[in-house]
Amino acid sequence: MYVLEEKIYFYLLAILPLVVLLFLFLQLWKKRTQKKFADAPLLKRLSPDTSTFKPVLKLVTLLLAFTCLAFALVNPKIGTKLETVKREGVDIVFAVDVSKSMLAEDITPNRLEKAKRLISEILDQLAGDRIGIIAYAGEAYPQLPITTDYAAAKMFLQGMNTDMLSSQGTAIGDAINMASGYFNDEEQTNKILVIVSDGEDHEKNIEAPIEELMQKGIRIVTIGVGTPKGGPIPIKRSGITETFKKDRQGEVVITQLDETTLKDIAGESNGAYINGQNTSEVVSFMKDYLGKLDKKEYETKQFADYKSQFQWFLGAAILFLILDLLFLERKTAWVRKLNLFNEKNEK
Repeated sequence: MYVLEEKIYFYLLAILPLVVLLFLFLQLWKKRTQKKFADAPLLKRLSPDTSTFKPVLKLVTLLLAFTCLAFALVNPKIGTKLETVKREGVDIVFAVDVSKSMLAEDITPNRLEKAKRLISEILDQLAGDRIGIIAYAGEAYPQLPITTDYAAAKMFLQGMNTDMLSSQGTAIGDAINMASGYFNDEEQTNKILVIVSDGEDHEKNIEAPIEELMQKGIRIVTIGVGTPKGGPIPIKRSGITETFKKDRQGEVVITQLDETTLKDIAGESNGAYINGQNTSEVVSFMKDYLGKLDKKEYETKQFADYKSQFQWFLGAAILFLILDLLFLERKTAWVRKLNLFNEKNEK
């Protein structure tokens, strides 16, 4: 297992293409200037030891030195051993609505992006809690099993979009049913299902799934994303809105935040509801809500004793810089003595 301590220094690698371009420009300028001074045969006689290969070799060693130096600044670390550590927390499953209505832009930039940001901000506040992710639209789909890997959770979260599920709609009931079997620790006393949605549910019979969830001791927290006023659902191509979704009568569909449904779901499961418009308020609410719950101690394995590896890259950078100084822009003497191309017999 490895960790990159200062990833920002990878941006230094963007200088490499500029160095190559500068090198090519200088070589072109040098050739043009030499042509003005003398023709090719005369230049060859005046400077017979000039190498065409050495400048390229010097460029390559310089680029390698700079690349190694950038990696040294990033400071890769390798976990040398896997150890079992004890942590405590609650189990949280996020059910994210990825139906087309989540593309509405009544909240900037749109409801789905707002939902992803809310969850990401909540994850930043978690410590020992285990998390899972479910995506749902016309059906529910498991995205990430229960884990403590928040980095993986954010990666899966960013990859979620409204095209990942073919069947459309907003089947909150399916998401609740899936969450019922998603928690894999029977001893965990506190299990939370967090539904992030605009509440537009096309399946109204959700009492049975909620009842089953309550029997397993799972509470539901709902976060409403959108506005009561609502907005149209844009249909875009290459990031540009071409038109808006219309119903069978040709009227533009206006999707609205259904807070009533979300509040009912939370109320029936002894959970809580909060409007997701203000990110900081949602994060603060979730932090306080989870802080009041009893946390269960559990064991997990993780890499520890990370050791820095920057010295290897720094050493390689210094080596390449030394080689660059040793490579002169003329032919190597012992190579010239080989007379590989019968130069000495040319007239």
